[in-house]
Amino acid sequence: MFNKRTLIAVVGVLAASLTLSACSTASTDTGDNSPGSSSDASATFNDQDVMFAQSMVVHHSQAIDMAQVILDKDGIDPRVTELAQDIKDAQGPEIDQLNGFLEQWDAPADMEGMDGMDGMDGMSGVMSEQDMADLEAATGTEASRLFLEQMTVHHEGAVEMAQVQVDEGQDPDATALAEKIIKDQNAELELMDELLATL
Repeated sequence: MFNKRTLIAVVGVLAASLTLSACSTASTDTGDNSPGSSSDASATFNDQDVMFAQSMVVHHSQAIDMAQVILDKDGIDPRVTELAQDIKDAQGPEIDQLNGFLEQWDAPADMEGMDGMDGMDGMSGVMSEQDMADLEAATGTEASRLFLEQMTVHHEGAVEMAQVQVDEGQDPDATALAEKIIKDQNAELELMDELLATL
């Protein structure tokens, strides 16, 4: 009887031990996979990523406005019109992508209520209200040249902003977009320089 009880006790202890071990392993596995990945997800962006997305949305929006001014005019060099359309076609989807980042990060879509020209003060490469008025008033070759000159400054500012993101940002997707902006706009800077030389 004693031996039987002892055997039952030993079996009980072993069973309990195996159960606890299994629970402990399951707990550890869950901890490694779930919280770890959620922690990684929450740490994929920093303040620079947010600033990049917010400011580049505004910067791109002005570039599209400038391009539209040229597209609405008659008598513009067709090469300049083509460039304006390319800029509009490229930067519109990038704005959507940037806004998608902000939504994903649960960050505001604007920089503390930044809106219109006032919100662009101090942003690299942006045009003033007077600059935009001059572009709207210009015609023909003068308009083509002014657009190229203004967009050159604008692109240089965007490249500068994107480089800060590459250097200081944390989110890999936002940084990849910044690298694309640098590549694409540097190529357009070269093209604008060539066009200006022929007008």
